[in-house]
Amino acid sequence: MSYLLVFFLAMVTSVALIPLMIRLAPRLGMVDHPDARKVHSAPIPRAGGVGIAIGTLIPVLIWAPLDPAMRAYLAASLILLGFGMWDDARTLGAPVKFLGQFLAAAIVVYYGRVYVLSLPFMDLHRLPLYLAQPFTVFALVGMINALNVSDGLDGLAGGLSILSLGAIAYLALQSSGYGAVAIALATLGGVLGFMRYNTHPARVFMGDAGSQFLGFTLGFLSVFLLQKVNSALSPALPLLILGLPIADLLAVIVQRLYLGLSPFVATKHHVHHRLLACGFDHYEAVVIIYAIQTAFIVLALLMRYDADSAIFTVYFGISGLLFLFLFVMTRLGLKVHASRAPSRLSTAIRTVRNHPLFYATPVFVITLFIPLLFLAIGLFAEDVPKDFGIGASVLATVLLLHLIFSGTNDSIVLRAISYVTAAFVIYLESKYLTSRAPLLSAVETSYFIVLAAAIGLAVRYGATIEFRTTPMDYLVILIVLSVGLLTGDNTHRAYIGAMAIKLVIVFYGCEFIASRMKSRWNLLNLASLATLTILGMRGLGLA
Repeated sequence: MSYLLVFFLAMVTSVALIPLMIRLAPRLGMVDHPDARKVHSAPIPRAGGVGIAIGTLIPVLIWAPLDPAMRAYLAASLILLGFGMWDDARTLGAPVKFLGQFLAAAIVVYYGRVYVLSLPFMDLHRLPLYLAQPFTVFALVGMINALNVSDGLDGLAGGLSILSLGAIAYLALQSSGYGAVAIALATLGGVLGFMRYNTHPARVFMGDAGSQFLGFTLGFLSVFLLQKVNSALSPALPLLILGLPIADLLAVIVQRLYLGLSPFVATKHHVHHRLLACGFDHYEAVVIIYAIQTAFIVLALLMRYDADSAIFTVYFGISGLLFLFLFVMTRLGLKVHASRAPSRLSTAIRTVRNHPLFYATPVFVITLFIPLLFLAIGLFAEDVPKDFGIGASVLATVLLLHLIFSGTNDSIVLRAISYVTAAFVIYLESKYLTSRAPLLSAVETSYFIVLAAAIGLAVRYGATIEFRTTPMDYLVILIVLSVGLLTGDNTHRAYIGAMAIKLVIVFYGCEFIASRMKSRWNLLNLASLATLTILGMRGLGLA
């Protein structure tokens, strides 16, 4: 099985389906209208979940081993997708929604035989079947709703899911759980395809079809990982893997009961609502929640074999500190971002920042440095593998034809090929740039520091809004830092972490250049074409 193909097929399918669903959503009634409880002020299509689910299920159907557990997962996912689309179009009542959720959960438990065998603090004792199966059904339904109610801000539920899925894929891969890895990576691809349409301000919501599907997938994979893939993992580990949505749901239910409300009534008691009430803006609230979820995920990977008591202490300790902070802020009426008059220093900084050269210089550095990097690595990398040569040749041909015959300056094809070229270049630079380019190797660190600084200045202080950072960008950075922390031994960890950081820097540089393109015959596309041609010829032994 090629995990890369699983991931990319899911992402491409999601990216292709979501624009179609955005156009069809008004006809299908799948539009989310604003109200007093919601944070958006204009109608938004809620059809992105279709792209996520279909993008996930197609590669799983093609590559995953179709044993009873996988067949049950596919059938249950389709049921949830159907009920979710129905709810997005008609707004179903709670009983009908629960019917679909319980039916999906029952299929994987009773037909797929995926259920919890042991609970935290039970040591080696197993639950009897008459308790294990219904408990798992209720646990899966709980996770479906935990992620569903966390889908309250642009990019929030998708970002939380990405972090949890990454942890599950990593743990499953370590234990050769290939079916779980395939589902996790396919879902990652589906969500990433959706996220660029969903970061604030969102063009589309995932809706119940997406949030229920993701919650179910995370719940299913958590049980499957612990009971089918690696039973040595701590039974309490799903608390950290699934993270903040569980704590949020439990806290909201307790608060609603305390206030004498039904647990099923919609309120503004969720973490994201309370952060907004504390004065954080949309962007900041999402980044804060990403950071907390990332902490949970890193701890899950570091504590995967630790005692249940340690995991409980860490999980409820972090959650308790978060809710204590929110309680104190609310009780005291404190708000962040209190207004104050600008200081002399801030005025001086603003004057320097508004000078044309302050923006023009970083733009010049980005526009020049990345094409030069492409060409330098293409020419001086010590070796180019044959499979790189084949892929580069195909991409060079596609790029040339697109440049000649396409009538658009900015397209997903041009961006995708520049990103793939960047990935090729960074991999070759990290692995094969040695004796043939000693000077380039010596200035490598300085090069990436200058490039990162230029991108940061250009993005943050640009005179015109040509490139916009989103919480998704911070999520990518958090993932990269986590990869560098958790991968392998010290030597391998440093190598992978450094390569990932360099790749993120170059990706954002390519994105910045692409956002400013006036013509498709620009320096980045020409450098990509030349570099792919050189790599193709070198990899195939033609040069």
